[in-house]
Amino acid sequence: MIRYAAAGRTVIVSSHLLAEVEQTCTHLVVMDRGRLVQAGPVGVIVGSGDTLLVGTATPVEEPLAEKVAALPGVVSAVRTDDGLLVRLDADGSAQRLVAELVRLDVPVQSVGPHRRLEDAFLTLIGGSA
Repeated sequence: MIRYAAAGRTVIVSSHLLAEVEQTCTHLVVMDRGRLVQAGPVGVIVGSGDTLLVGTATPVEEPLAEKVAALPGVVSAVRTDDGLLVRLDADGSAQRLVAELVRLDVPVQSVGPHRRLEDAFLTLIGGSA
């Protein structure tokens, strides 16, 4: 299916298997009880969460993760194999987080949203699945 779409064709899939949709589709339409809720690129729809994945060049040690968790605008910071999973509060921003990470000498390689399509879907339909 992915190869077929890569050849310039449009493939329409209707599925409740959201993990597979997230891995295979570039755009999606979210419907709830026959009404259009949202449409657009998967990355845009998934990327509106409050949790960021901070990729780092080297593993982050626990004392540094604790310092990040104590930053203004940060609810929590958890070490992962790839870096840190940082949850922001309503006042937190990715821009301010990156500035603070650089100040703390965290070897930042990437920063991006970390939310599953299922989480986004439930938020969009108000959890009425």
